Amino acid sequence: MTQAPDIRAEIDRIYREEYGRVVASLVRRFGDLDIAEDMAGEALLTAIERWPADGIPPNPGAWLTTTAANRAIDKIRREKIRDTKHQAAMMIQDDTPHEPTGPVEDDRLRLVFTCCHPALAPEARVALTLRLLGGLTVDEIARAFLVAETTMGQRITRAKAKIKGANIPFRVPERGDLSDRLSAVLAVVYLVFNEGYLASSGDDPIRADLTSEAIRLGRILRQLLPDEGEVAGLLALMLLTDARQDTRVAGGELVTLDEQDRSRWDRDLITEGHNLVRECLARVEQTDAVPGAYQIMAAINAVHTDANEARSTDWGQIVALYDQLMVVAPTPVVALNRAVAIAELDGPDVALAIVDQLDLSGYHAWHVARAELLRRLGRSAESRDAYHAAIAATDNLAETAYLNRRMSQVVAPDA
Repeated sequence: MTQAPDIRAEIDRIYREEYGRVVASLVRRFGDLDIAEDMAGEALLTAIERWPADGIPPNPGAWLTTTAANRAIDKIRREKIRDTKHQAAMMIQDDTPHEPTGPVEDDRLRLVFTCCHPALAPEARVALTLRLLGGLTVDEIARAFLVAETTMGQRITRAKAKIKGANIPFRVPERGDLSDRLSAVLAVVYLVFNEGYLASSGDDPIRADLTSEAIRLGRILRQLLPDEGEVAGLLALMLLTDARQDTRVAGGELVTLDEQDRSRWDRDLITEGHNLVRECLARVEQTDAVPGAYQIMAAINAVHTDANEARSTDWGQIVALYDQLMVVAPTPVVALNRAVAIAELDGPDVALAIVDQLDLSGYHAWHVARAELLRRLGRSAESRDAYHAAIAATDNLAETAYLNRRMSQVVAPDA
C-alpha cells in the first residue's frame, strides 16, 4: 500500500505536470484567468483530500480538469456573476478530449498567444505564460528574470488584469499576425525548457516534465509555422540540448559538457536537431536572410554534438558563431558564453579580461566562469572566492555538489 508521504509527492508531481492543461482548459471554457487559477488550486486541494483514500484516477489530468470546472461553475452560480454568463457556464458541455489533437486546437497554445498579446509588456508576456503554462512558481520565474519575487508577483498580477480589462481574446492569431507575436512565444518556450534543463530550485536538478513540455510546444509551433527559421532553430536547439540530458547528472552531481559520456547521448535527437540546423542554413543561403538567435545557438550546439570527444570540438567555429550571435543578440549572457569559448582558443587570461567587464554579478554562471578561469590561471584564493559566490547564487543541488567538488580541488596558495 502506498504510504501517505509517497502519494502526496505523486499528487504534487501530477499537479505540476497537468497544471498548464487544466488552466488552459478552464480559460477556454470560462474566459477568466483568475477563475482558472483559483479553481485549479481548489482541484488540487480536493485531490489531496480524496486520492490517498480513493486512489489516483486512471486519467488524473482529466479528473483535475473536471473537478476544477465543476468548482468554477459553482463559483459562478454562487456569486451570481451576470445572468447571461451564469447561463452560458451552466450550458457548457465540454466534449473535447483531454489531450488535444492538432496544433490550432491545443488549449495551451491558445493560452500562450493570449499571454503574448502585444498589449502586454514583453517581460509580462513571458512571465505570465511561464506561470500559467509551465506551472512555475513566482519565485522560479523571478530567478529566471533576475528580479525580486515581489516584483515578479506584481508583474504577473498586472498582466492578468490587463488581459481582462482589454478583453484580449483567447485564440491563436490569424496567420498574418503570427510573425509579430512569435518572438515572445519563442522566448516563453525557451525559458520553460531552460527551467526544466537546469532547475533553479527544488530536489530535482532536472525537470523532464518541463523540457518535454517545451519541446512539445516547439513541435506544435513547427507544424503551425513550417517556414519560420527561428521556430526550426528553437526546436533544433532544444533537441540538441535535451539529447545530453541523461548524462548531465551522476551521483547527485552535475556533469559538465567536457566530462559527459558522449556515447550515451541520444543520437536520434541529435540527428533530428542536425537536420533542422541544415534546413535553417539552406534557407539562409537561398534567401540571404540573417539567421536569428535561436538558429545560431542551434548551430553552436550542432558543433558541440558533432564532436565525438571534447578535445575534438571545433572551438574556432564556435567562436565565429558567437561573433554572429553578438550581432543579433548583444547581451551580457551571450558575451559570457563567447568568453568561455574564447578561453579554449586564446587562453584563460584573455577570456577573464572579457568576463570581468560584464555586469553579471547577480548571475551564478558568471561566478562559475570566473572561478574556472581563475583556477586555470593558478589564482587559487580568488578562484575559491568565486566558487563560494557561485554556490551562494544557485539552489540547484546537483550544481552545488559539482561546485563544491571543484572548489575542494583548488590548490591552496601555500600548498
